[in-house]
Amino acid sequence: GYPERHAVDFSNVETRRQLSPAAIRGFIGITETWKLNENQIRSLLGGIASSTLHAWKSNPGKRVLDQDTLTRISLVGGIYKALHTYFGAIGDHWITHQNDSPLFGGVTPIEYMMSAGLIGIYEVRRMLDS
Repeated sequence: GYPERHAVDFSNVETRRQLSPAAIRGFIGITETWKLNENQIRSLLGGIASSTLHAWKSNPGKRVLDQDTLTRISLVGGIYKALHTYFGAIGDHWITHQNDSPLFGGVTPIEYMMSAGLIGIYEVRRMLDS
């Protein structure tokens, strides 16, 4: 059997302090790979201010993200991993190309996630994992 694993406790401030710098760097790397613009990046993070995003980028080690933001980044990381598992590097283009699946209805996955918020990001992750 597999060892029992528990979900990471994002409500614990010390856990968030430890995870935040790597989460920010990883998220920024993914959004650069996907060639997302600042508006798209800020939207995925829940509509943070431009100045906040730039502060995170310039010094990720001094930031402690909240539970919601870490959840969003975790979901985006899972989407990135799933796309690379299924499609390799060409999966990076999937996020910004129109998709006619019933979930997206002709818009791009990034547009869908921006309009549907956290639930939309979760639904994309769930769809890719199924």
